[in-house]
Amino acid sequence: MHKKNIFLTGATGTMGWAGLQELIKRLDHFNITILARPSKTNRKKLAPYENMIRIVWGDLTCYEDILTGVTGADYVLHVGGMVSPQADYKPKTTRRVNVTAAQHIAKAVLAQPNKDDIKVVYIGSVAQTSDRNEPIHWGRTGDPICISVYDHYAITKTIAERIIVDSGIKNWVCLRQSGILHAGILKNYDPIMFHVPIRGVLEWATVEDSGRVLANICENDVPQEFWNRFYNIGSGPEYRLSNYEFECKLLKTISCPPPEKIFETRWFVLRNFHGQWYTDSQILEDYLHFRANIPVDDYFRLLGQQVPKYFHLAKIVPPILIKWAMRLMAYKKNVGTQDWIRTNDQKRINAFYGSKEKWAAIPDWKHTDLSHPANKIITIDHGFDENKPRNEFTIEDMKQAASFRGGKCLSETMKKGDWATPLEWECQFGHKFTASPSLVLDGGHWCPECLPAPWNYDEIAKGNPFFAQVWYPIHGRDEHNCYDASIFDGWE
Repeated sequence: MHKKNIFLTGATGTMGWAGLQELIKRLDHFNITILARPSKTNRKKLAPYENMIRIVWGDLTCYEDILTGVTGADYVLHVGGMVSPQADYKPKTTRRVNVTAAQHIAKAVLAQPNKDDIKVVYIGSVAQTSDRNEPIHWGRTGDPICISVYDHYAITKTIAERIIVDSGIKNWVCLRQSGILHAGILKNYDPIMFHVPIRGVLEWATVEDSGRVLANICENDVPQEFWNRFYNIGSGPEYRLSNYEFECKLLKTISCPPPEKIFETRWFVLRNFHGQWYTDSQILEDYLHFRANIPVDDYFRLLGQQVPKYFHLAKIVPPILIKWAMRLMAYKKNVGTQDWIRTNDQKRINAFYGSKEKWAAIPDWKHTDLSHPANKIITIDHGFDENKPRNEFTIEDMKQAASFRGGKCLSETMKKGDWATPLEWECQFGHKFTASPSLVLDGGHWCPECLPAPWNYDEIAKGNPFFAQVWYPIHGRDEHNCYDASIFDGWE
């Protein structure tokens, strides 16, 4: 059997490392090349594998390094990049790395003599679709791209995804990753822990399931119909948790007191994070069969066994001392939610709470709704006939979709059923842009000039019924949220 050549970026990161472990199990039919920064930590981590795989020591921002990895590859698994929370603390670096890497990947693939045979896997993020709290907490691919204010990481993932999809690569797929459950999350002591609403939701993906996604996608039994589409990665129904439920399970794993004992409800924001329960994550499972289907409580127990024993000493520490340590994160300068309140940072208060009055009105734990969000599914209307066979779509379907987005499809013709060739579009504000039907209808993308800067979502929602479905349920119709360009300080 011909051994396939796999090129993997991000192999030393959380998902990439899990993918590498799965690929290494299959060295009998995979040749593996990875790109890794030549840091002391990476060299030590990868030392045991140097005789098993090919390592390109380099950087995602260097085209020659990526070209070296892509040359000869049958599959390109692009996982690498800056991730949160560091991505949001260093927005300029995040853009340089994440966007530049996507550009280099596309350029390197298209430079190959067998470019149409190479399959490219891009890992996107649930962060691209922002807040999806109850009652719109169920989502699927094709729902509107809606990036939370200040979420520079999600901006780069959205731009990079657009680059890959409309680059001209013949065989691509975009997999939007959810929150990844792994032992390292137990060590996460960062103010981002409070940047989530208490009853916000996520359909989590285990790190092992995520690794199997990357390995299984390279196998021969994946049909051609799988490619050139968007999919959501999730570990299934058991892993659909509210943020409160997640905190309870996580704290119990390390013998820590429950949230009510060590957190204040006001430390948690009311909105402007991201997360949803997927109505469509089973589609990816049906293709790739990556889930281990471990009961969620059993999985959290396994996580607790993977951290040093001293983590479990929390059970003998008085809750008041743990709460004091957590308070330091809530009040950390510039990034702590309560530092925004203390310094009266109106822009962040508005983005994450709605107003200072709404923050002050947050009830204590005794009076806070901690119930499991509703299982009733409210589906976002995509503005076109989703029951129509894809090979029958015409320019009239594109015009209908554009109208529902408050704009126009300016192209007059398209080849019937052609989802790949970019068309001309115009948004409600008169911005003209090109995008493939797949990017717009399957991916939920729209005008790149409007999204996200300057996060003028209220005005967009007024003229874009498609977008309004995910904006008004969280923000209401009477708010006036527009953020000036100062938000982008350090970005350009």
